[in-house]
Amino acid sequence: MRKYLALLMTVFLFVSCSQSKRELYEITDSFVESLDTEFESYGIQGEKYSKKTTEGKYRVMPFGRLINVKIMEVVEDGTYEELRDGLTNHYEDDNRVNKVYINQGGTIMIDCRN
Repeated sequence: MRKYLALLMTVFLFVSCSQSKRELYEITDSFVESLDTEFESYGIQGEKYSKKTTEGKYRVMPFGRLINVKIMEVVEDGTYEELRDGLTNHYEDDNRVNKVYINQGGTIMIDCRN
């Protein structure tokens, strides 16, 4: 019974993380798309456009033609590196995104500058 419960918990956590990242990618995709179709730039007041994932784990905020992704809980550096790698893979073939990197403040930036 304990093995079954442990397996069930593991699957639940995996699915939850996948849903969270899926939602994060949907939000970042909407900002990337809007910079291609709707906005030339979000300017310096991107805070008013910021969005959080449903469970509040990630906050996404545009700034000019950059998109900032912040994990809203205390995590180790490796977590940001994994997130950067995941976003880099997600935008690998998207010519609207120049680069995905960890900035000096420790958050992820998606660079959509021309």
